[in-house]
Amino acid sequence: MPLTGWGLLRAQGDDARSFLHGQLTQDIVGLPPGQARLAGYCSAKGRLLASFVVWAEAAPGALMLACSADLLPATLKRLSMFVLRARCKLGDASAELPLTGLAGDAAGAAGVDGIVPWGVGAACGGTLIRLPDAAGVPRALLVGGTPPAGEALAPQAWAWLEVAAGVPRIVAATAEQFVPQMVNLELVGGVNFQKGCYPGQEVVARSQYRGSLKRRMLLASAPTPLQPGQEVYAADDAQQPAGMVVNAAATADGGAI
Repeated sequence: MPLTGWGLLRAQGDDARSFLHGQLTQDIVGLPPGQARLAGYCSAKGRLLASFVVWAEAAPGALMLACSADLLPATLKRLSMFVLRARCKLGDASAELPLTGLAGDAAGAAGVDGIVPWGVGAACGGTLIRLPDAAGVPRALLVGGTPPAGEALAPQAWAWLEVAAGVPRIVAATAEQFVPQMVNLELVGGVNFQKGCYPGQEVVARSQYRGSLKRRMLLASAPTPLQPGQEVYAADDAQQPAGMVVNAAATADGGAI
């Protein structure tokens, strides 16, 4: 299924790794070949501006960052402000390398069975990243290339699998709403607490070590449609929001998870 809601950034140059290492919640300097990692990009207050899947491109010194398409222009502009003298060029690679979501038999046909979760391999004339399974269904992200022949996955089905996998994706409606731990980013490997400084690190570390976290991401269902960024309320308190939707998917009965 074409992932039109996703976009792709490319960072290249001798300082690309060190620059991104100083901006994101993940260890980018130590990112090995053949592996993708989750990462967050925070404001100075520790709130997530964007979330990424990051991996190294075949070309030396090039890194790819997949994120929500509605955040890409603002994220690219903000990151570019901090490049300064670093030998790092940032650009939008979305048109050059379209992203496709594969699941079930399609993921198997692409060769995902031979790749470990978050592993990166070559397949279908492009780059194949195995995503975490959802409800026992294998999933993969195909970057460029041509997807295997067969019926495309319905957008609602991909969205359901994305939510069921429990891996958060920050979109425009949820930007600057959560510190990484609120959406369980550290639980799915998206935060490295041993690396050096990055924007918002002090807040993220305090949330981790001082027990100041008051919100967590949970899987829930509702009888009506939901949208990211929508506030939800407890049945006995219609005045005070009980939480906010991070990601949502429609269900066959007209509800949502």
